[in-house]
Amino acid sequence: MSSPTYRFSFEPSRDKALLRRQLQAERQSMVDRHQRAVHLQEVLRVWLVSRFERSIGAYWPIKGEFDALPALYRWSEAEDDRRIGLPVINRETKQLRFHVWYPGCPMEEDAFGIPKPKDTESFEPDLLLVPCVGHGPRGTRLGYGGGFYDRTLAALTPRPVTVGVGYAHGFIPWLEAEPHDVPLDAILTEDGVAWERSD
Repeated sequence: MSSPTYRFSFEPSRDKALLRRQLQAERQSMVDRHQRAVHLQEVLRVWLVSRFERSIGAYWPIKGEFDALPALYRWSEAEDDRRIGLPVINRETKQLRFHVWYPGCPMEEDAFGIPKPKDTESFEPDLLLVPCVGHGPRGTRLGYGGGFYDRTLAALTPRPVTVGVGYAHGFIPWLEAEPHDVPLDAILTEDGVAWERSD
């Protein structure tokens, strides 16, 4: 499925640092963000129905990101052996480890002030849900620039299925992957499946 062309409320910068700021500002100012989130919850829940994975690594939403946790919790309730994890950053390797999360589990803030599970079991996810500031053709993701997900994916064996989630306004048709970027296997927006690997 090809991604549609969107009319930006700004001229997208070719400088990635500025582009990140532009997209985050637009995301946080969207008056219909709640409605978009409701649609993306539905897209994610439907997409997960046909999946066989038993464990999903997710993220705690910040800066107006889509909150996938309600849809994931519904997914986990359907069968007993399904697990959801949230990332914990290893300060030395700058890689992410995933620790079991469930509603009401004990939480604490990490070094960046983002909540993380406290003293829950760690695991390697079968599927990784990755937040997108923006996205481009063929699974290209624009993140925050820290490289945490790329380093984590390079170290995980076997590599989990990677699914980017974000709002459709973030599609940048000319966005290209850099040598260290790991392409995503699928990208979901409130409009549906924006891209999915066919092989």
